[in-house]
Amino acid sequence: MSKNAKELAAQIEAIAGEAPVQIGLILGSGLGHIAKEVDGVAIPYSDLPGFPHAGVSGHNPNLVIGDLEGVRVAVFGGRAHYYESGRGDAMRLPLEVLKELGADTMIATNAAGSMRTDMPTGSIMCLSDHINFSGLNPLIGEPTDARFVPMKDAYDPEVRAGLRAAADAAKVEMADGVYAWYSGPSFETPAEIKAIAMLGADAVGMSTVPEVIVARFLGLKTAAISTITNMAAGMSVESISHEHTKAMAPIGAAKLEKVLRGYLRGIY
Repeated sequence: MSKNAKELAAQIEAIAGEAPVQIGLILGSGLGHIAKEVDGVAIPYSDLPGFPHAGVSGHNPNLVIGDLEGVRVAVFGGRAHYYESGRGDAMRLPLEVLKELGADTMIATNAAGSMRTDMPTGSIMCLSDHINFSGLNPLIGEPTDARFVPMKDAYDPEVRAGLRAAADAAKVEMADGVYAWYSGPSFETPAEIKAIAMLGADAVGMSTVPEVIVARFLGLKTAAISTITNMAAGMSVESISHEHTKAMAPIGAAKLEKVLRGYLRGIY
């Protein structure tokens, strides 16, 4: 663990209290309202050296520490993407801080494009696995043998089972599927979507995979849920844009929030 992570964790605990965090949540585009539901304190990323800047509209660059459904959480209101800086490890320091704060689990959320007609805009999908279609890796340059991280069950079966139980209890339809990471920032071409689908992907997006790899490197259990904000290129006649993503995200976000809240109520 880096010296910076230890120092930042101490800085955060001085503001938010020393009670250990149990779970970290990373919020995707259009999902920032969930952070407002936390009973705690919000610390701007700008006050935490090394944390990502507000590079993407639709993200709320604050770290919120507090209670949600009786669970001590750390909610990241925004993330850094590879396409902003060319750095695959841009979220490593925030996740190191999460680990220092005591968390053992990280749940990521994202906005994604669907490649399944039975998973239209407004759906949510629990990730069962991923395809690193970008070929990039956030552990490139890590000097220790810890870089050889096994990725079997990267999306923890126990956490996924808990999320599934929460969805069922809330009567929220939640698909399971494979997420493909495309680096962005341009959207995929229809030919690229066809290729990814042939490889076995169900949805595509520009985040989450590097965070999951880093989290597994740090020994955190991980899970992730996508909100489907559009059909992937070539799948429909809708116009794909970031504005469209932000507009459509709240449809799935309401379902996702029910699942997250139910999961938190059920585990402690």
